[in-house]
Amino acid sequence: MIQTPTPENTIDDTRSGYLWITLLALTLLLSGCDQGVHSPPSGPMGQAAQPLSGVADVSAERIVAADQEPGNWLSHGRTYDEQRFSPLNKIKRENVSRLGLAWESSVASVRGLEATPIIVDGVMYTTSTWSRVIALDAKTGEQLWQHDPKVQRSWGKKLCCDVVNRGVAVWQGKVYVGTLDGYLLALDASNGELIWRVDTLVDRDQYYSITGAPRVVKGKVIIGNGGAEFDVRGYISAYDSDSGELAWRFFTVPGNADGPFEHEELKMAATTWDADSNWKGAGGTAWDSMAYDPELDLLYVGTGNGSPWSQYVRSPSGGDNLFLASILALRPDNGEMIWHYQTTPGDAWDYTATQHMILAELQIDGQDRKVLMQAPKNGFFYVLDRATGKLISAEKYVFTNWASHIDQSSGRPVTTGLADYSQQDRYVFPSPAGGHNWQSMSYSRNTGLVYIPSRDVGWVFNEAGDKWFTFGADNVAELSVDQNLPDPAGYLKAWDPIAQRLVWQMELPNIWNGGALSTAGGLVFHGTAMGHFYAMNDQTGEVLLDLKIGTGMIAAPVSYSVDGEQYVAIMAGWGGPAFNTLAGNEALLQYSNSGRVLSFKLDGSKVRLPSPIAQRGPFPEPPDIQASPETIEQGRLAYVMNCGGCHGMYGSTPMLPDLRRLTPDKHLLFRQIVLDGLLEPLGMSSFAGDLSEAEVDAIQAYIVELSREAVAAQTK
Repeated sequence: MIQTPTPENTIDDTRSGYLWITLLALTLLLSGCDQGVHSPPSGPMGQAAQPLSGVADVSAERIVAADQEPGNWLSHGRTYDEQRFSPLNKIKRENVSRLGLAWESSVASVRGLEATPIIVDGVMYTTSTWSRVIALDAKTGEQLWQHDPKVQRSWGKKLCCDVVNRGVAVWQGKVYVGTLDGYLLALDASNGELIWRVDTLVDRDQYYSITGAPRVVKGKVIIGNGGAEFDVRGYISAYDSDSGELAWRFFTVPGNADGPFEHEELKMAATTWDADSNWKGAGGTAWDSMAYDPELDLLYVGTGNGSPWSQYVRSPSGGDNLFLASILALRPDNGEMIWHYQTTPGDAWDYTATQHMILAELQIDGQDRKVLMQAPKNGFFYVLDRATGKLISAEKYVFTNWASHIDQSSGRPVTTGLADYSQQDRYVFPSPAGGHNWQSMSYSRNTGLVYIPSRDVGWVFNEAGDKWFTFGADNVAELSVDQNLPDPAGYLKAWDPIAQRLVWQMELPNIWNGGALSTAGGLVFHGTAMGHFYAMNDQTGEVLLDLKIGTGMIAAPVSYSVDGEQYVAIMAGWGGPAFNTLAGNEALLQYSNSGRVLSFKLDGSKVRLPSPIAQRGPFPEPPDIQASPETIEQGRLAYVMNCGGCHGMYGSTPMLPDLRRLTPDKHLLFRQIVLDGLLEPLGMSSFAGDLSEAEVDAIQAYIVELSREAVAAQTK
């Protein structure tokens, strides 16, 4: 099944400072265009064709012995230990300056690309926006097939952070992907045809989503979900890889104080919550990281934040609120929990532990230790005994003011009081973007260092929750008295996990950059928001190559080989939460956000830069809409909670439509767009049922106020 990718500037093109209500869009809408909209069935679906023998024949044995075939990238982190280290060394420090483009392939997207490609026997399997799966010839970039699950565009409002997907799993001739709208699909690896599909959601009316990559362990496809920002209850599920039948499900938080408890672990967890609080939607979603130890037969899963963020609302009497912000060690056969470690007890700051986990063997104090390493959002780098979950060490890897240190005997953080916002605003480090987010780390077996995409940035919290999405406030200076705070910046840090110290770092102007790859050639590869693809000396951080791509990168590179030639590939396409744009915005928007897979080799060609973005010109005069200060404030709050995640917060420059630039004729259609779904086929969901007409009018009044401020500022 060879499919033509969705063309640029059609359904997926919602960058829309430039794509709004054009004549074409209105024609499509008025003619009843239903592209991307369907009503998918639930439960396993049969498919006559079965996978061809020998195609993508990945097994546990192959993944465990992946170093014997280093030319493949068989699992999300290349191996079950998720080290993201490639043993290939034909591209090395001495010749990396010769690296050039081998091929590029458009994935028909102008939004965020987060996937780690899987490469099996010369075929690359990856994903684009809206959960589309693409198979490419890994040597030439030729598209072999594409599968579009046709996710309903209305599902876009059920996401915190863009219509992204972090990739697929490949196993015994099948390609598995989780879709934004909560389905798990098994595709024939030879042609992309659907074999089965299951509905993973316990409640389709709630705001669940899937953006993470599945893993396959012992014949079971493991997948979690997102949505803790939207009052959902987290869980992780395992499905039979052949049939799609549910094997087990582990809920990460109890449903209420008195049960019923779906499994025994929840009875203990319930004692750590306020029994008198409102338990609706406790969070703890397992939306990204996993790792597996075949010798210990333990599956490690990271869990997320509470819902709401504020523990003072969620569980007023306190408590650890298990299993929020935790690492869980489960038996992959049945989901039984063997141990847990909570990085942020009673989390009140969105300090998820869903960040990348790495398994390694380290010599610590003269002993060989099997460890699990993680740099979660809370700013501390953890080294745990992965057999027992006991803390070995933890130290700050970024500026952190919410806790002073991690107590060695208890494994618990010692809080400073500077982050307690139950009574007053607090300027807290790290922000909910984390000292490190989902962008993957890498561990080099050669240097023994972990390479961490990280950031220094703070956040103003208050009990009302109306400043959750700001990176600053008028009273930041007042809140920062007696604190020597860093300026916002992004970094790639080389971290010694044994000595728990920084070895070197590269500072970057934007906080939202890509993941890391280390190789046996003595290199670290890293893509940045500003469109630079770097190759660095893994020991010193010296930049040996700087390729200007022109497109921001948030994904992680991979390395593979075909016919004896080594390649390094990355998905280029910047996106994610709009509030993560800080310094360097204008440079970031210099070129069109042209979503591509880029593959490099020695003596390749020069990279083609995308077309420049035309100057946007002055802000248009807003319409004469008058509203009271109270209505504008109401609109601000509603905008923050419903609009800002995509369209930018408090007047920041977003990748999606900058609503300050709406012209008067667009304002005339404001209710139809927001409530009637006029632009839903283009990705702008209807908010009917979520917002009243009065709330929509208040949001519009707030946008008009922002527009007036922007017009006034440009005339000064």
